[in-house]
Amino acid sequence: MIKLNKDNYLIILLILSITILLSTLIIEHGFGYKPCNLCIIERIPYGLAIIILILNYNFRYNQIFFSILLILVFSFSIIISVYHLGIEQGFVEESTVCKSKNLNLITKEDILNSLKELRISCKDVAFKIFGFSLTSYNLIISILMFLLSTKIYLLSNDIKK
Repeated sequence: MIKLNKDNYLIILLILSITILLSTLIIEHGFGYKPCNLCIIERIPYGLAIIILILNYNFRYNQIFFSILLILVFSFSIIISVYHLGIEQGFVEESTVCKSKNLNLITKEDILNSLKELRISCKDVAFKIFGFSLTSYNLIISILMFLLSTKIYLLSNDIKK
């Protein structure tokens, strides 16, 4: 079995984060699938992870701090994914993040402008791979990233001792 060091895990996290963000952009802009608001929120942890990993590379003396940040970021990602999956499966009611705006449409222009804003429901799954929604995959990947971040923390902690 291949034994990976902390730097290998950091590179894996960076490559996965970049790949996931690029994949979502290709699915959205290349294939034309519009994401719901929670899908967009689920992208935030990967962007934050990229920033944290770049900072970690530049400030290597504080690796425990950055690994704890990664653990927190992917904990947030897991929570959002579980919540979104609950909405998709009908276990959780859609929140105001997902629902349409409460509009006070008075003029004809207000009505026309509101029709231009396309709101995608969080419970509607528009894109599936092998029968699973992207939220399901995001949950699995978020758990993997959380475990990798925990491994990085444990390796960073061993170095300090």
